[in-house]
Amino acid sequence: MKRMWAPRVCHSVHGHPLWRIFIKPCAAVPIVTVRYASRGPAKRFTDHKDVDHIRNIGISAHIDSGKTTLTERVLFYTGRIAEMHEVKGKDNVGATMDSMELERQRGITIQSAATYTLWRDCNINIIDTPGHVDFTVEVERALRVLDGAVLVLCGVGGVQSQTLTVNRQMKRYSVPCLAFINKLDRMGANPYRVLHQMRTKLNHNAAFVNLPIGKESNLQGIIDILDEKALYFDGTFGETVREDEIPGDMRQEAAERRQELLEAISNVDDKLGEMFLEEKKPSVQELKEAIRRVTLKRQFTPVFVGSALKNKGVQPLLDGVIDYLPKPHEVDNFAFLHKEGDENERLRMNPERSNHNPFVSLAFKLEAGRFGQLTYVRVYQGMLRKGESIYNTRTHQKVRVPRLARLHANNMEDVEEVYSGDICALFGVDCASGDTFVTDPKLHLSMESIFVPDPVISMSITPKKEAVEQFSKAIHRFTKEDPTFRVEYDPDSKELIASGMGELHLEIYSQRMEREYNCPVTLGKPKVAFRESLAAPVEFDFLHKKQSGGAGQFGRVIGILEPLPPEKNTTIEFQDDTVGTNVPKQFVPAIEKGFRMMAEKGLLSGHKISGVRFHLLDGAHHIVDSNEIAFISAAQGAVRQAYDYGAWQILEPIMFVEVTVPEENQGTVIGNLTKRSGVITATEGAEGWGTVCAEVPLNKMFGFATELRSSTQGKGEFSMEYSRYAPVSPDVQEEVISRYHEALGVSEEKKKKKN
Repeated sequence: MKRMWAPRVCHSVHGHPLWRIFIKPCAAVPIVTVRYASRGPAKRFTDHKDVDHIRNIGISAHIDSGKTTLTERVLFYTGRIAEMHEVKGKDNVGATMDSMELERQRGITIQSAATYTLWRDCNINIIDTPGHVDFTVEVERALRVLDGAVLVLCGVGGVQSQTLTVNRQMKRYSVPCLAFINKLDRMGANPYRVLHQMRTKLNHNAAFVNLPIGKESNLQGIIDILDEKALYFDGTFGETVREDEIPGDMRQEAAERRQELLEAISNVDDKLGEMFLEEKKPSVQELKEAIRRVTLKRQFTPVFVGSALKNKGVQPLLDGVIDYLPKPHEVDNFAFLHKEGDENERLRMNPERSNHNPFVSLAFKLEAGRFGQLTYVRVYQGMLRKGESIYNTRTHQKVRVPRLARLHANNMEDVEEVYSGDICALFGVDCASGDTFVTDPKLHLSMESIFVPDPVISMSITPKKEAVEQFSKAIHRFTKEDPTFRVEYDPDSKELIASGMGELHLEIYSQRMEREYNCPVTLGKPKVAFRESLAAPVEFDFLHKKQSGGAGQFGRVIGILEPLPPEKNTTIEFQDDTVGTNVPKQFVPAIEKGFRMMAEKGLLSGHKISGVRFHLLDGAHHIVDSNEIAFISAAQGAVRQAYDYGAWQILEPIMFVEVTVPEENQGTVIGNLTKRSGVITATEGAEGWGTVCAEVPLNKMFGFATELRSSTQGKGEFSMEYSRYAPVSPDVQEEVISRYHEALGVSEEKKKKKN
């Protein structure tokens, strides 16, 4: 007869067990232990003075890889929330971190959301970021202020287009990461293929620290390769983690993967490498310390596995966050100290959690709250108390902090003080994203800035007449919160033009205007953000001379307008190589200003000039008539002259498109992409599904979603992200130019009629 184990609950708080032991019934039965405690009551933030007990992490991934579901499990297992809800739950509640109504309806994350929780006596600040490339600035500014990250990969989809983008962003800010291969309960899940893609596509030195027991619908648990134990997730929600021996049929694979892990770490860690060469077997603690060392240097990526939806593998991942991701003092954060007449000095922030160091923080996200502007702040040095005054180093304004709060999605919890390493919120502080705050007005510091990509798509936006005032408020708020969303007036078409990162981006903001401001808007046909650039260098020699009685204007500029290399074709440069006094140095900034003013609107199609360098070689001035206005006009005339004699071309944004479809539809999709002037870069097939990667002009991608749905009976899905700018085909260039001249002709006729 099988003997049952009886749990004995010890040390309960309000009826919640904190830990359990199991009574062994007889010596013949193998010992099974519980590794993790059952959930206790909801835990609040613990005020640690020790920076070793802080972790700041972000959860990033491709669209629909399970980031928000994973965050929901993390909050549940750490006791932060009492019950879990799904992203598209049947109870219509939605995930905790998707607090916006639109997010819950669409089942996507639109805004990054911050929270905090407690695990193994460590405070973990978490930011859940969007997966859609349209909201990439949310990921960008989150990674800017975080110390580590969890890169979530779909067990079926593997490394996808947005995974590549997130990986580049982590590299830009040198953010160490763990990988979590999610959705191993789904049909066609293959963690080994995903690991291979991490090594080949992302160039990660990665290896498993967990292995799945079973796969797809038979996913039972995971194997901890380091401790050489099998972990099973018992209870209604997998809250009790039971340790057992590794199943017999997986012992050989577990041993092989452990050896692979040792080799991967030994290749980049000297200490473990010596032990490996001497054939010494490292202890579990030595191995964990080695993993931590190389993970912090971004030389190795530990790979965890599981299924967040099925409540498997989340607790070991939380252990990995504590064991392998950096503490705030293990990350080098720098600020620039501004000195008059000297170059800026680069200072390393001191992350010690005390009030001995001057307070320095960075505002990385703005949001309109119920009590005015809500400013998300990362504290890099010192401490701040409620009621103290802080200074904005950009505007030099002093402001009192009436309220400090920690964030939990859309809920606030007031605190009296915050220290280095904390992420918190300030109320009623007027500032911009990227501003630096200090408590010492003599400290002219600024933290390193956040990278903001340029918009790639534009649409005309028209509010209803009766909602113009509300529209103005909405535009002011949204453009301040999101630097990739811009609204400008086009004097040629007499329309307001909204620009953003994609159709979804602009559509979301139009819906938010209607929901949050009762301001319905009409979006026009999408317009691509073309650019104008030179195909070959062209010389200029332009004299601006104006005499009409009294002081006149005189300015002459000589030089070359030359194209920049393809990797710089979204920027413009100014280079001054003048010698002598023909062009006095005080007028050089005016020449640069004139060039940059002309670059705002090219003469070929009305789009911005980019990929061009204004190379100033010589010129002339008049001792009386030369002034800044004269040289601004001379520079503008030089650009016009270059249009008359130079070979100009129009550039268009090329998008990296990834399409996942059933294998039987793969040929049709390749044909559709080719028809849209796409260049197929890769194709893959596995488990009845095919993935097609291509580079396609954004101008040709409108309507592709509808076409894909109809050709695959709704089974196909795609994602696209900005790749680069490239010259358009001659027929497209001719069409864009003729459309611009038609619009100019119409506006000229309107002017004549008015006159």
